[in-house]
Amino acid sequence: MTEFRSGFASIIGRPNAGKSTLTNALVGTKVAITSGRPQTTRHVIRGIVHRPDAQLVLVDTPGLHRPRTLLGQRLNDLVRDTLTEVDVVVFCLPADQKVGPGDKYIAAQLAELGRGSGASPVVAVATKADLAGKQRLAEHLLSISALGAWADIVPVSATDGYQIDVLTDVVIGLLPPGPALYPDGEITDEPELIMIAELIREAALEGVRDELPHSLAVVVDEIVPREGPERAEPMFDVRVSLFVERESQKAIVIGKGGSRLKYVGTTARQGIEALLGARVFLDLRVKVAKDWQRDPKQLQRLGF
Repeated sequence: MTEFRSGFASIIGRPNAGKSTLTNALVGTKVAITSGRPQTTRHVIRGIVHRPDAQLVLVDTPGLHRPRTLLGQRLNDLVRDTLTEVDVVVFCLPADQKVGPGDKYIAAQLAELGRGSGASPVVAVATKADLAGKQRLAEHLLSISALGAWADIVPVSATDGYQIDVLTDVVIGLLPPGPALYPDGEITDEPELIMIAELIREAALEGVRDELPHSLAVVVDEIVPREGPERAEPMFDVRVSLFVERESQKAIVIGKGGSRLKYVGTTARQGIEALLGARVFLDLRVKVAKDWQRDPKQLQRLGF
């Protein structure tokens, strides 16, 4: 009989390397927000993969990068803390781009962490393999091989499922023997408030300028059951604040005549209703918190 394995794997990589999309593909459902904009993940998201022979808990982190702000430094600290507590590290390097300075920076950080005793094995993953031809993918895999000492190198495509099962097998093979860590059927331990904030943030980032992702924070102020003796089905009032750093960014989020904010509310509400299992009235307010990424007090107030 095969010995049951369980443990944690951290998915890391530079911003926009496909980490959140890979997390969702491995779990088989959406637990992490995805966006075409860099640095969209601000919280550690745990997705749980259940198999008859194993349980794999995935930790999705912000992109590891050279920090330019206090927020950036705190996100980097979060990643490094996570790496010291997991059983396997999954390092994402997108196949549609050449190995660059950001990848080399992370590889150097991993090498430094790897010098300690009991360092976690690292699986290098060529993400977005569907966006690269055979020749380009072969060159990319050679570049990854030259970058460091990896436990394995696996090309995958999270969008079409290419080699997702192979990667799952490789990572589970590196986990220690142990019992299941979460109840069967549970796919994340992320609090509902954070998941709701992330759904709203994802909707707000669609199709907007590059400057916005770094400047947008979402805080769920309250979730209140709608009262009423005649109410046949449950309904919640969800009140949310979206913080940006400048008035010009506020105008981008709201849009002409409130059109963008209405789109954000309509898009996010679908995911929130699925999450809560009830109808939702979503009240979105956009506020300016000047230069919050560089202000320790405001960072703390916004949950960083």
